[in-house]
Amino acid sequence: MGPEWFDSFREKLDKHYAWPSLYVFKFIVPAAKEEELRQLFPLHTTAQERASQKGKYISLTYQMMMPSSQSVIDVYKKVAVIEGIVAL
Repeated sequence: MGPEWFDSFREKLDKHYAWPSLYVFKFIVPAAKEEELRQLFPLHTTAQERASQKGKYISLTYQMMMPSSQSVIDVYKKVAVIEGIVAL
Protein backbone atom coordinates (compact mmCIF):
# COMPACT_ATOMS: atom_id res chain seq x y z
CA MET A 1 0.00 0.00 0.00
CA GLY A 2 1.58 3.19 -1.19
CA PRO A 3 0.97 6.84 -0.33
CA GLU A 4 -1.69 7.17 -3.04
CA TRP A 5 -3.70 4.34 -1.52
CA PHE A 6 -3.58 5.95 1.91
CA ASP A 7 -4.58 9.35 0.47
CA SER A 8 -7.57 7.75 -1.26
CA PHE A 9 -8.53 5.84 1.89
CA ARG A 10 -8.27 9.04 3.99
CA GLU A 11 -10.60 10.83 1.57
CA LYS A 12 -13.15 8.02 1.80
CA LEU A 13 -12.97 7.97 5.59
CA ASP A 14 -13.45 11.73 5.79
CA LYS A 15 -16.39 11.51 3.41
CA HIS A 16 -18.22 8.86 5.45
CA TYR A 17 -17.30 9.73 9.05
CA ALA A 18 -17.60 12.84 11.22
CA TRP A 19 -14.56 12.81 13.52
CA PRO A 20 -14.31 11.80 16.28
CA SER A 21 -16.22 8.67 15.48
CA LEU A 22 -16.60 5.06 16.50
CA TYR A 23 -14.70 2.90 13.99
CA VAL A 24 -14.80 -0.87 13.65
CA PHE A 25 -11.55 -2.69 12.87
CA LYS A 26 -11.65 -6.32 11.84
CA PHE A 27 -8.51 -8.39 11.48
CA ILE A 28 -7.90 -12.01 10.57
CA VAL A 29 -4.62 -13.48 11.77
CA PRO A 30 -3.08 -16.94 11.92
CA ALA A 31 -3.94 -18.39 15.33
CA ALA A 32 -0.25 -18.31 16.30
CA LYS A 33 -0.20 -14.51 15.78
CA GLU A 34 -3.29 -13.70 17.85
CA GLU A 35 -1.33 -12.60 20.91
CA GLU A 36 0.93 -10.40 18.79
CA LEU A 37 -2.16 -8.53 17.54
CA ARG A 38 -3.67 -8.28 21.02
CA GLN A 39 -0.44 -6.74 22.35
CA LEU A 40 -0.85 -3.87 19.90
CA PHE A 41 -4.16 -2.98 21.59
CA PRO A 42 -3.39 -3.26 25.31
CA LEU A 43 -6.14 -0.80 26.32
CA HIS A 44 -8.76 -2.63 24.28
CA THR A 45 -9.02 -5.91 26.09
CA THR A 46 -12.51 -6.53 24.77
CA ALA A 47 -12.67 -7.76 21.23
CA GLN A 48 -15.14 -9.94 19.43
CA GLU A 49 -13.29 -13.11 18.60
CA ARG A 50 -14.09 -15.94 16.26
CA ALA A 51 -11.97 -18.91 15.25
CA SER A 52 -12.06 -20.35 11.76
CA GLN A 53 -13.69 -23.73 11.28
CA LYS A 54 -10.36 -25.57 11.44
CA GLY A 55 -8.90 -23.23 14.05
CA LYS A 56 -6.00 -22.04 11.91
CA TYR A 57 -7.16 -18.40 11.91
CA ILE A 58 -8.76 -16.03 14.39
CA SER A 59 -10.81 -12.96 13.54
CA LEU A 60 -10.72 -10.12 16.02
CA THR A 61 -13.07 -7.14 15.85
CA TYR A 62 -12.35 -3.96 17.79
CA GLN A 63 -14.64 -0.96 18.12
CA MET A 64 -12.63 2.11 18.96
CA MET A 65 -13.36 5.81 19.22
CA MET A 66 -11.02 7.41 16.72
CA PRO A 67 -10.22 11.14 16.64
CA SER A 68 -9.43 11.38 12.90
CA SER A 69 -8.98 9.52 9.64
CA GLN A 70 -5.22 9.70 10.14
CA SER A 71 -5.54 7.84 13.45
CA VAL A 72 -7.42 5.05 11.64
CA ILE A 73 -4.67 4.84 9.02
CA ASP A 74 -2.06 4.78 11.79
CA VAL A 75 -3.72 1.69 13.27
CA TYR A 76 -3.62 -0.10 9.93
CA LYS A 77 0.06 0.80 9.51
CA LYS A 78 0.75 -0.43 13.05
CA VAL A 79 -0.75 -3.89 12.47
CA ALA A 80 0.81 -4.29 9.02
CA VAL A 81 3.99 -5.62 10.66
CA ILE A 82 2.20 -8.84 11.69
CA GLU A 83 2.96 -11.62 9.24
CA GLY A 84 -0.14 -13.10 7.66
CA ILE A 85 -2.61 -10.46 8.89
CA VAL A 86 -5.63 -9.56 6.81
CA ALA A 87 -7.29 -6.24 7.61
CA LEU A 88 -10.90 -5.88 6.53
